[in-house]
Amino acid sequence: MRIPLDYYRILGLPIQATAEQLRQAHRDRTQQFPRREYSEATIVARKQLIDEAYAVLSDLEQRQTYDGSFLAKTYEPEKVEELSPSSEINLDKVEEKETKLQEKGEVIPIIASRRLAKRISSQGRETISSSQFDPNSPSIEIEDPQFVGAILILQELGEYELVLKLTHPYLTNNSIAIKDGRFGDPALVLPDIVLTVALANLELGREQWQQGQYESAATALEAGQGLLLRENLFVQVRGEIQADLYKLRPYRVMELIALPEEIALDRRRGLEILQDMLNERGGIDGQGEDSSGLRVEDFLKFVQELRHHLTTSEQKKLFEVEAHRPSAVGTYLAVYTFLAQGFAQKQPALIRKAKLMLMQLGRSQDVNLEKSVCALLLGQTEEASRSLELSHENEPLSFIKENSQESPDLLPGLCLYAEHWLTEEVFPHFRDLSDKSASLKDYFADRHVQAYLEALPTETEAVNQWVVVQPRRDRDTEQMFYQKEVDKSTVSDLENKGISGVGSVATASPASASKGTSNLLGASSDKLLQESEKSSSTIGAQKQLTNPSSGRYSGRMRERSRSSLPQFNESTSLGSEELPQSMPDHSQRRISARREPVKVGRLILIAVLGLLAIGLIGFMTIKTIAWLANALGLGGPRLQGEQPEVLLDRPPIEIPEPNRVSLGASGPITKEVAQLAIQSWLDIKAAALGPNHQVEKLRNILVNPALERWLPTANALKREKSYRKYEHDLEIKSVKMSNTDANEAQVDAKVRERVQFYDNGRLTNSDNENLLVRYNLVRQNEKWQISNWKVLR
Repeated sequence: MRIPLDYYRILGLPIQATAEQLRQAHRDRTQQFPRREYSEATIVARKQLIDEAYAVLSDLEQRQTYDGSFLAKTYEPEKVEELSPSSEINLDKVEEKETKLQEKGEVIPIIASRRLAKRISSQGRETISSSQFDPNSPSIEIEDPQFVGAILILQELGEYELVLKLTHPYLTNNSIAIKDGRFGDPALVLPDIVLTVALANLELGREQWQQGQYESAATALEAGQGLLLRENLFVQVRGEIQADLYKLRPYRVMELIALPEEIALDRRRGLEILQDMLNERGGIDGQGEDSSGLRVEDFLKFVQELRHHLTTSEQKKLFEVEAHRPSAVGTYLAVYTFLAQGFAQKQPALIRKAKLMLMQLGRSQDVNLEKSVCALLLGQTEEASRSLELSHENEPLSFIKENSQESPDLLPGLCLYAEHWLTEEVFPHFRDLSDKSASLKDYFADRHVQAYLEALPTETEAVNQWVVVQPRRDRDTEQMFYQKEVDKSTVSDLENKGISGVGSVATASPASASKGTSNLLGASSDKLLQESEKSSSTIGAQKQLTNPSSGRYSGRMRERSRSSLPQFNESTSLGSEELPQSMPDHSQRRISARREPVKVGRLILIAVLGLLAIGLIGFMTIKTIAWLANALGLGGPRLQGEQPEVLLDRPPIEIPEPNRVSLGASGPITKEVAQLAIQSWLDIKAAALGPNHQVEKLRNILVNPALERWLPTANALKREKSYRKYEHDLEIKSVKMSNTDANEAQVDAKVRERVQFYDNGRLTNSDNENLLVRYNLVRQNEKWQISNWKVLR
């Protein structure tokens, strides 16, 4: 059979090689052994071909004949088709052709075997067709048992695709040539051919990997892996291929995700590979092993680079799942996604969701600037200002203050910063938003946005809705109940029913709504759009905002429509129609009532007088007996002065519990008092955010600024029909009084917090953290309360 090889390539030498170079190459090649998995038969066949090449080329006469046959093959391509395994070449013509070429000074390329002129018989046997390789390429005649050695040499020479092409017929068609022993013992030949093909796929995949053809490399590696799995051979080689496939995954993901969106199937496969990696790692910032070789920091950079090729919907689906692992990085990326999609697609419900997620992140990192932007986009300008005051990001704050110099608040600068931040730092990370720009004017002009913001409760209601106010009349009670129900129904349905439902609730006004209120809303919207347009135009021109009217931006954003509430009438008006069928019975009852009243009245009067007489006689008897007893000295000592009231359900005076510690203890705070204060906060937190939403208890332990942060959070959870279940373990580490104020103290505590998150009664997430927290305590009204805290680790 013929194989596309030549003696020079077998030895790894050029055609101009000297005799000394031939000896050295032969010695090196014979001393280089293939992998130990090969059988002895393949190693022997390989050595036979190396020895044969050296024998032909080291003999001067045979080398000249071999070179001449190559020239005839290479320079007469028109006669190649006439050649067959049974054809014979006239060597005299070959020598003549060689002489002519040498006289012309043409370069002699690598040549084929002198066996080209030999006649072989191929009847009734599987042979490699000459059409399987270039007919003008060098080739040699080999014996059938040498086939496994020949493909091994081709694999060593880097002819990986040629190896796959030559072996394909024997591996896919259940070839008889292997089973009938034509190439040698089938039990040895088949594993060696499979190993050579698998190694060719492995090296071909690595070569394509280096060339940046990542998906082609994966195809080659998977082909080799599949062949080894099918034959159940060479576990070690399978492990090498699998290791390369794992390391190749990040490159494949990047290549597939970067494809145009029209190639949806390949991009979806890239997302599936990425999801597999995330599951194995345990999240974006997880410590699991995905065998990609990427550390946590490297993987975070990889995800950040990947975001440029993902759309908002793809990132939303990906990072929303990551946020529920839970993952701080996944949550932060989900916040960016909700913000970008919510603003670009005019869906403030997503911005509101981002804000709630930022509240969770705020426990361990400074996200007040992002919260401020979210509050601004939701029209909650007072909360936006408060969040800005808590932020420690100096550069953005300097920009905001610089552009709010002539305004009583920081909202003009915040508007400019929000547009700049969304355009320059948020949108570029999304494939479908990278060429977009943010405009507050267009956002607030959208009618769906306006309807959603109008349906949200005002900031005053959000803060004070937990204060219990006793109504002075029934109408006030009805109005307060109605407002609470409207808030609960509209807010809870914002995301379930879509913005159209919200718009209908927000814009539907009762018949009793005043025209003045409607006019006020219209004027406010017009002015708000004017201010947004000024902000957008200023960003476009890269100028500072100096218009004094921008200082009133917050007031216009806070304006809400005040439609008068419908008045409920508890009484029902009955019709005046008569019911003839009931009149006879009614008349009879009235007549009977007129006939009996005299006798019944007398009996009742006599009974009452009799009872009064008996009571009076008994009272006089008791008084007489008591007077006689006192006069004769038979009674005990009499109690003097006012006596305490004795009740069955509690003692007349409070009995202190043993070892009880009071929050109002005077003097420096102790560990016992600190333990009681922090434990009270953890218990109240569990009650306020729990299924019963006992939010009013927060005022018993918290003071500002902690109180003003947690009231809105508890308020939002109640409106969302969400709650949490907490379990805490507390250990006080240290207690330190303030050096300047005897009513301030600092407590370091180790808190283990186990929490389960519920949404509409369904468990959605859980968390278990061991935290070291530093609490700031303030003594107010002779009672220690918590003003703030910071998570140390």
